[in-house]
Amino acid sequence: MRLLFAGTPDVALPALEALVTGEHEVVAVLTRPDAGAGRGRLAAASPVARRAAELGVPVLRPASLRDPAAQGVIRDLAPDCAPVVAYGALVPPDLLHLPPHGWVNLHFSLLPAWRGAAPVQHCLLAGDEVGGATTFRLVEGLDEGPVLGTLTETIRPRDTAGDLLERLARSGAGLLAATVDGLAGGRLRAAPQPADGVSYAPRLGTEDGRVRWDEPAFAVDRRVRACTPEPGAWTTLAGTRLGLGPLTPLDAAVEPGLWPGELRVSRRQVLAGTGSGPVALGTVQPAGRRAAPAPDWARGARLAAGARLGT
Repeated sequence: MRLLFAGTPDVALPALEALVTGEHEVVAVLTRPDAGAGRGRLAAASPVARRAAELGVPVLRPASLRDPAAQGVIRDLAPDCAPVVAYGALVPPDLLHLPPHGWVNLHFSLLPAWRGAAPVQHCLLAGDEVGGATTFRLVEGLDEGPVLGTLTETIRPRDTAGDLLERLARSGAGLLAATVDGLAGGRLRAAPQPADGVSYAPRLGTEDGRVRWDEPAFAVDRRVRACTPEPGAWTTLAGTRLGLGPLTPLDAAVEPGLWPGELRVSRRQVLAGTGSGPVALGTVQPAGRRAAPAPDWARGARLAAGARLGT
């Protein structure tokens, strides 16, 4: 089949590699326009655009798929199927039915759970024990299309969103390639999503990464892991913002109690109180500085007695 691959960030690269090395022809890659990156905010090509260029695959960077010129280019390519992984823009209705086998999206959840832009982050926030990936046909509704394939992935106790997404990107690449093969061979039939079990995963913003120290330790832990690496977990100390890396909940029966946000510093660890038991901080990153292990940060910060996070 002739494939038009649509994707933008690093997470789409394993799928691109799998399809380019498969039995089908990737006639072009569709990605978002070059965007500002780094401290200088200089325009840079997306990871998918850079890899496609290395592989010798033509790259399309339309500002909008509603542009008649962009639609004309896609029609001229005559794709049989358009696999999609984190493209980052809506496909307009007049293009959805252009490929005979449709636009086939790889989504990093077990649909209909966690429809939306941040499924992995939300499944960690919710404390799910099992995640997964789904291939489905794009329709006009948000991640509502019929399902073509699924896989499951056990969520490990210390997984961050970055950890889980990296594993799903690799395993999901195989799922997407198998889905395309199945469509080409006429072996797959799409099944409607169940009406029950629908949940939504909107994109997380900076405020979602703010730690609420009055929450139970398990909820603080989930929030930090869900927001690592993006949008980043954080708190404040005396009005100064601190970035936080993954932390460790401790047994409240063993460690003495602390007020929410209250710090207790020892030579080997820094504890912070929550709404239940304490947690041991991992890394701490003051604004404009590098992250450091919590004990190193505490020694440099010269914390006053009774210092509390979240103030």
